[in-house]
Amino acid sequence: MSFLFIIIGLTLLVVGGEFLVRSSVALSFKLKLSKMVIGLTVVSFATSAPELLVSLQAALSGFSDISLGNVIGSNIANIGLVLGITAIISPLTVDRDFYKFNWPVMMLFSIALYFLLSSGGYLSRFEGIVLVVALCLYLFFLIKRARKVKVEVEGIDDSLEKTSNFKIGVWLIIGGVALWGGSELLVSGAVDVAGMLGISERVISVTVIAIGTSVPELAASVIAALRKEKAISLGNLIGSNIFNIASVLGITAIIQPIYVASEAILTSDIFWMLGFAFILIPLAFLPEKFILSRYKGIIMFIGYVIFIGTAFLN
Repeated sequence: MSFLFIIIGLTLLVVGGEFLVRSSVALSFKLKLSKMVIGLTVVSFATSAPELLVSLQAALSGFSDISLGNVIGSNIANIGLVLGITAIISPLTVDRDFYKFNWPVMMLFSIALYFLLSSGGYLSRFEGIVLVVALCLYLFFLIKRARKVKVEVEGIDDSLEKTSNFKIGVWLIIGGVALWGGSELLVSGAVDVAGMLGISERVISVTVIAIGTSVPELAASVIAALRKEKAISLGNLIGSNIFNIASVLGITAIIQPIYVASEAILTSDIFWMLGFAFILIPLAFLPEKFILSRYKGIIMFIGYVIFIGTAFLN
């Protein structure tokens, strides 16, 4: 039954996340927000909702390793799994904004998370507030830069502009209930499976749960790459990693401080996360500049497989 709970939980998170994104975008149109603001903020917050609910549910239930492992594992999966497989299928172009703004911000948040966790062994409410405030500053400068260079945001369904208030309300309810139920089942199932297999909640969270919450991005990227359409951009994945740290862990810590229960999070997992984030720079420049080619994608994917293997072996 525990394995079934995990499958149902992940399915509900995917369904709930989709309904929440659609309702959030439709509501944003009602509030007269521009497509650029919707794409850079509203959609990013909505797509981080599954990770937020899982981390919050785990923290409130006393399984802080799942809260941290979920975010750290998702950030690793976004680069090693999603970006790696997408690049293998169809090489990606790296824009200059990546290394001038997005990548430095992601590294800053990642390094800050390490120091916040290692200094006291937990994320306090005050530190959660600091992360959320830092995210707001990031969004302010992101929107300011986007307006300056007139960035066009893709992937927003214009038909949602005509959605009725009743339908938006129904979508919000469905999304909220599905996310809540999915997080409950996923955390409960993951804890039970970890106990049955004799492995830690941390290992389950950085592998199974993290992969599960990354499936929507992976599926969208693979389908787009196979159809020779524009796959998920590097900027979107970097932004997702920033949101995972700042909004998911930040909001969770404000509601319930997150403690480091397993030393492996600080001695292994977070260094894998930092490593995957850092390696994007040499991959983006060497030997071909501004291209993530197939063999670079293979390098990222092999690195992810090694990470998964070491997580279970340890």
